[in-house]
Amino acid sequence: MIPTSHVGPGRVKATPGRRRAALALTLLCALITSFRPAFAKPDPFPRPPELERDVQFWVRVYTQIDTNSGFVHDENNLSIVYDTLHFSPNTSPREREREVDAARDRIVASLKRIATVGPQNPEDQRIRKLWGDEGTPIRLLEATDHIRFQLGQSDRFRDGLERSGKWEAHIAETLANLGLPPELAVLPHVESSFNPAAYSKVGAAGLWQFMRSTGRRYMRIDSTIDYRLDPFRSTEGAAQLLEYNYRLLGTWPLAITAWNHGAAGVRRAVETLGTDNIAPILRHYTSPSFGFASRNFYVSFLAALEIDRNPEKYFGHIRRDPEVRFQEVTLPLRASMQSLERALDIDADTLRALNPALRPVCWRGRRPVPKGYLLRLPVGDAHWTPALLAARLNGGTPRILLAKASVSSRGATAKEEVPAASVGPLANSTPLAGAQESHGASHEPAAQEAVPAPALAQTGSGEPLSPETARIESDEDTVAIAAIGAPAAKAQPVSAAQAEELGPALGPTAVEAAGTADPIDYSVSKNQTIVVAASETLGHYADWLHVSATRLRTLNHFRRRNGVVMGRHIKLDFHRVSPEVFEAKRREYHRSLEASYFAQHRITGTEVYIARRGDSLWTVTQRYDQLPIWLLEQYNPDVDFADMRPGTQIVVPRIEDVSSSGG
Repeated sequence: MIPTSHVGPGRVKATPGRRRAALALTLLCALITSFRPAFAKPDPFPRPPELERDVQFWVRVYTQIDTNSGFVHDENNLSIVYDTLHFSPNTSPREREREVDAARDRIVASLKRIATVGPQNPEDQRIRKLWGDEGTPIRLLEATDHIRFQLGQSDRFRDGLERSGKWEAHIAETLANLGLPPELAVLPHVESSFNPAAYSKVGAAGLWQFMRSTGRRYMRIDSTIDYRLDPFRSTEGAAQLLEYNYRLLGTWPLAITAWNHGAAGVRRAVETLGTDNIAPILRHYTSPSFGFASRNFYVSFLAALEIDRNPEKYFGHIRRDPEVRFQEVTLPLRASMQSLERALDIDADTLRALNPALRPVCWRGRRPVPKGYLLRLPVGDAHWTPALLAARLNGGTPRILLAKASVSSRGATAKEEVPAASVGPLANSTPLAGAQESHGASHEPAAQEAVPAPALAQTGSGEPLSPETARIESDEDTVAIAAIGAPAAKAQPVSAAQAEELGPALGPTAVEAAGTADPIDYSVSKNQTIVVAASETLGHYADWLHVSATRLRTLNHFRRRNGVVMGRHIKLDFHRVSPEVFEAKRREYHRSLEASYFAQHRITGTEVYIARRGDSLWTVTQRYDQLPIWLLEQYNPDVDFADMRPGTQIVVPRIEDVSSSGG
């Protein structure tokens, strides 16, 4: 055996075998390192360098200036901030508007001077320096039409950080259950500053600022119950809509932009520019409805994400509110709020705080809380079941069975029957069977327990709910419907009250875009053709155009028995009605279809169906009860149902009939 020679103190000279092993190990490490980016999971929310100046603008808006301040800036180049205005807290909105207008006039005059004769004073020189190489005379003159005021948001954002603690666990759990990125939890910072009572003048409401037509897909919204105002139920609807947008659009930047602009509008932007890259879309796509709010929604989301991850960096110590805790019980029969207060021995303010979805008609006693409503109650000594609540509402004392292994304050075992009257709402009792305690999580309604027929006849007040739960009865509904299709307001909020009224914090949004999750493009192309959508007929087109169906048949060379085919192009005659009027009538028709359907149905999730040999659009819809063709098309806008082949994947929404339920 050949002894190993030493090379220096404590070192061993490597043999050829060891050198080869070391070399192989080095090469393997290098190979793994070189391939690591390829295996790394891509960031679902990319932050393109060309959008960084926009992100930083919103970071400043959210952290540096409050609602008594604001930036006067260029609308297109957010790195150009001409001035920061500071208002006294007691300054009226009208006076604030005058100050903003005066600042705008000064900047316009300065830009014109710089563009024509050059800087004439230190202020001109400062503004000229802001523009740098971009400040050509033509560009500066164009900039005079793009001066905008942005109200600060730092006080609202800080309040939102504190409020978010109440619901962050439920939001995180809801997103995780659908496999969605946890970063989506910061979206309410942009929409409502985590204010569940936020209600905008154009009809958006709640933590997530759902429009009525979109929210009705996933939750009950009418003059009795508006679940948009419930942080828990609206979060579950928001997760479904975000998943829907992502499935349609394929990237999270586009899905988030669609939250503000609508799926159809974002699909149109992708098709127009031929890219799904968010940066060129935000920089170059133009459309009357793709305004400032839509262009800035994703970058403001990125800013909110940065701040939410590092709140101490911007605000110092933040103490988030504790998580909301409550117990829930399914209402076994309809009941007035006054009778519930008496039966529960809980004051109205406490009940209202836990049940924000109940509308004023319930609290004023003009309409009962519907049967099946999942009532939230304080966590305390009382643990309610549907049977116990029914007994209290009717003044009876049925005998109920305590949960196994529990002991009441009287010492009765679980197998002993105890009169309901002995377990009062404030008694020191152990949990009863069926009681639910929640830490923000949502539960399916418990199975309703039988209630004697005489009891049902004696409870509640007012008439039973009509199936037409979407009927508009409140002033807020009327305002919202009147605003649908109206152009976004030009004026920007100059006070906290105006910002709350307009919502979201970015300012006015095109209502037509924000009011629908429908991804179908109902616009007329330049060659005066359209793509046929589900549930449309030649008769519809003839009626909207004020022409005969025969005229449309002739124009398209249809035989007498030929009908229109979904997904195919058809040429129209616009000599009596403009394309804009036609588009408005067409959209209103589809809005009415949705409103009627979602008055009695909810989407609870999705599943994937794989087409088989012999399948057609008809056979697929027949497999799923109560599923209209137009809704199947919305979930599969790129599937050619006229040429469906075996193996085609079809996303099918799961539908629940809720025409007679409380939820």
